[in-house]
Amino acid sequence: MQTRLSSKGQVVLPQAIRRKLGLRTGDTLEAEVKGGVVTLTPQTPRARKTRIVKDPLTGLPVLNTGADSPTLTSEAVRSILEEFP
Repeated sequence: MQTRLSSKGQVVLPQAIRRKLGLRTGDTLEAEVKGGVVTLTPQTPRARKTRIVKDPLTGLPVLNTGADSPTLTSEAVRSILEEFP
């Protein structure tokens, strides 16, 4: 993907990149130059976008946080629920 540098030195990140990284207006990015390459690294971790979907096998509602989310084991759920008031 290509973008342009404005007369004010601003760069617009393409929507596909912003969406993939979960970037929003006002987020902080760390800028570095290494070997003639500019690297922008998001400094604000974003909470995963969670939604309720219907499980295709059971038809029951389930929480979906994306394909790359960590797997919750029964032990992890028990631990979380123990801390719940």
